Amino acid sequence: MKYICTTYYILMEISGRIIQKLGLQEGNSAKGTWKKQDFIIETIDKYPKKVCVSAWSEKVDDLNRYNINDEVKLSINIESREYNGRWYTDVRFWKIEGAASSQENFSQEAPSLNTNTEFSQESFSDDLPF
Repeated sequence: MKYICTTYYILMEISGRIIQKLGLQEGNSAKGTWKKQDFIIETIDKYPKKVCVSAWSEKVDDLNRYNINDEVKLSINIESREYNGRWYTDVRFWKIEGAASSQENFSQEAPSLNTNTEFSQESFSDDLPF
C-alpha cells in the first residue's frame, strides 16, 4: 500500500486594520536571500480578533505601501505543519489591497438597483411550467 502525503492550503480573505508592524527579518539560505515581516491586523467586527500575518519576499514591499491604522483586505493562505511533535501554523498573504479601493471596485462592478420600482399584479405573467 502506498501513501501519498500532500500539503493542503486553505484559501481565504480577511479584512481589518493594521495595528502593528514587527521587525524585518532577513537572511540567506541555500535558495538565496530572503526577507520576512510579520504584522498584526485587527478585524472590524462586533468582537474584533487580532491576527499575525507574514509577508515574504516581494510581498514585504507591497506591505510597506500601507501604514499603521490603514484598513486592508488580504487574500491569505493558511498552512500548518508538524515538526518534532509540535504543530505550527503560518498565515501568509499573497494579495493586499486597501479596504477603500476594494469598496470602490465593488461599487463599480455591482449593478445599480432601482429600489423605487413598483410592481403590480399585471406586471407578472403566469408562465410557470408547473
